Amino acid sequence: MQSRAAVSTSLQLLCPARIIRFMEGVSLWLAFLLMLSTHSLMADASEAEVTGGQFHFVDQQGAWQEPATLLNADYQVTVSGLIATTRLRQTFRNTSQQWREGVFTFPLPEQAGVHALTMEAGERRIEGRIAERQQARQRYEKAKEEGRQAARLDQQRPNLFSTHLANIPPGESITVELQYQQPVQYRYGEFELRLPTTLTPRYMPGVPLPVPESEEWLAGWALPTSQVSDAQRISPFTVARGDVHPDSHRASVNVDIDAGLPVASVSSPSHRVSGIRDGDRVTVTPDNGRIVMDRDLVLRWRPVRGQEPSAAVFHEQFQGEDYLLAMLVPGLSQNRDFPRELIFVLDSSGSMAGESIRQARQALLYGLETLRPGDRFNVLQFNSQTGSLYPRPVAVNAHNLSRARQYVREVTAGGGTEMAQALTRALDHQNQIPGGFVRQVVFITDGAVGNEEALFGVIRRQLGDSRLFTVGIGSAPNMHFMRDAARHGRGSYTTVQDSSDIAGTLESLFRKMQAPVLADIRSRWPVADVQPLPEPVPDLFRSEPLVQVVRGQPAEGDAVFSGTRPDGSRWSRSLALGSAVAGTGLHRLWAKQRIERLEDRRESQSEDTVRKLVTDLSVKHQLLTPYTSFLAIDQTPRRPASESLTDEAIPVLQPAGSKASMLRYPRTATLSPLLLVLGLMSLMFTLCLYLLRRFG
Repeated sequence: MQSRAAVSTSLQLLCPARIIRFMEGVSLWLAFLLMLSTHSLMADASEAEVTGGQFHFVDQQGAWQEPATLLNADYQVTVSGLIATTRLRQTFRNTSQQWREGVFTFPLPEQAGVHALTMEAGERRIEGRIAERQQARQRYEKAKEEGRQAARLDQQRPNLFSTHLANIPPGESITVELQYQQPVQYRYGEFELRLPTTLTPRYMPGVPLPVPESEEWLAGWALPTSQVSDAQRISPFTVARGDVHPDSHRASVNVDIDAGLPVASVSSPSHRVSGIRDGDRVTVTPDNGRIVMDRDLVLRWRPVRGQEPSAAVFHEQFQGEDYLLAMLVPGLSQNRDFPRELIFVLDSSGSMAGESIRQARQALLYGLETLRPGDRFNVLQFNSQTGSLYPRPVAVNAHNLSRARQYVREVTAGGGTEMAQALTRALDHQNQIPGGFVRQVVFITDGAVGNEEALFGVIRRQLGDSRLFTVGIGSAPNMHFMRDAARHGRGSYTTVQDSSDIAGTLESLFRKMQAPVLADIRSRWPVADVQPLPEPVPDLFRSEPLVQVVRGQPAEGDAVFSGTRPDGSRWSRSLALGSAVAGTGLHRLWAKQRIERLEDRRESQSEDTVRKLVTDLSVKHQLLTPYTSFLAIDQTPRRPASESLTDEAIPVLQPAGSKASMLRYPRTATLSPLLLVLGLMSLMFTLCLYLLRRFG
């Protein structure tokens, strides 16, 4: 290395004139860059000052649009027994002077079966029909070009959908009405219903890829990647609550509960609600009227003590076929005193910033308190990389637990969500489980990823003898990931809505993890060749019911269910099918689970085979799938040929409590970026002047 004297001598040998010319060139280039930067930032800043309080989004040419379409929703929910049917009305109001095409990507429950779509425009009401997805897109594009009003609904994920609306007239509204059904969850002695209204922006792993020329504009913030080929379809822009018009992104909710048994109480960990009773029926509405669409609405109701369901059978006939739904709640078993190897995995990625990481830390600390002497444990955390407290699981003792608590308290959120690494690491030691130990993995996350199917594949391939339990964190977790990761992991899932909800929720989860009620569950029906779903039946944990739906079985005879208790003894119970009561929507519930089963087999069957089987089920049961779309088209052109059509992406609200500001778009423009660039440019000019004076 040269000494300072040698460097000084070398500089003195350089020609001062050449140095000056070099610095002049650098200065000119810096001045040019400054002009470009300040021009762009000044334009953005002035735009914000003039039009604050309205939406501003870019179209496919990158041009600003103003003002945006306003969105409102209305949920009318009817709960009958174990099935909830929802009529969701989304109203889009075009306040501009231009004809609009709107694209809105939004969440629905992870087990939602969408079975109807209607478009209302003025006095016209157009019923939607199921069509093959590519054909629906072509017909929609043709109607759009011809000036006809049209609505199209696509499923992007089991819990993520996109509405396309063509030719919304200036100053007018179009309403899209969806009808869907979902099973009501029954766990821990209470029923639960979840209505998602927004979503946490998802991490898209992989190398960015160019958007195919044939791809229609969806205005997502993400590009397709090598691991998430449809990233542009599942990445709606997320805006803060204060960035939207006060009359937009609000929802009215009415839930009519007819549970078939007396209801003792109704509560919600997400919103303040009130119920009006009429016999055994309860009508529930939010106390504040319309709610802000920035979190899931979670509703729970508990039956009167002593009226908890132990068994139920429902029957429906559809197109000449019988469908049965059977629910059985096995008696509780005593906890078995067996040692566990418990692996806690904590998501510390950027989407968990804010209230979510605080909830996650609190949940993990609670889990550490459930460990007992004789158990083994470890703590992993992941964002862009995966790290662990210990190289391998260690024994439970005061020292190791103290280190773990300190480790968890110091975790902060930031970086990407490379979940595959964390799952691989967490499931990596299943072949090293000490004899007599039961290995359980507790995965604490918001599930904000776009490559769910690849992650489910990791779980299926590497699970071994472990059990995977997922804990959903935040006001809008990805429930598709939570449920299916636990399903493939032969475990269970739960969610934490807010900090006050943690103790009760996790106490139930960790208590039932101590011993499953039944394993190796089998069912035998009077009709020998029926196909009950789900199949195979997952292990049952404490407070969880056994639920199966079957096609081709009349309401007669007995169904026999059997399984293995934790102590190895056999359990068996028969259920009289003749006691079935009338049910609705059972055929769709069966078709939805059948489609789920077919999609699980995509690794062993060709895509064309799965597509045909799923499409046939979709058409027969009028059920939306990844291969089909609902389409409603008005036959009368509305938009004059002389009028142009402007594209617009309608955003979702940033989930309450989150700090995923890097995905907010468009950001409210201020002078801060401009001042930052000016400061950096000033430093560069100062450096140039110093060098000129020093060596000139």
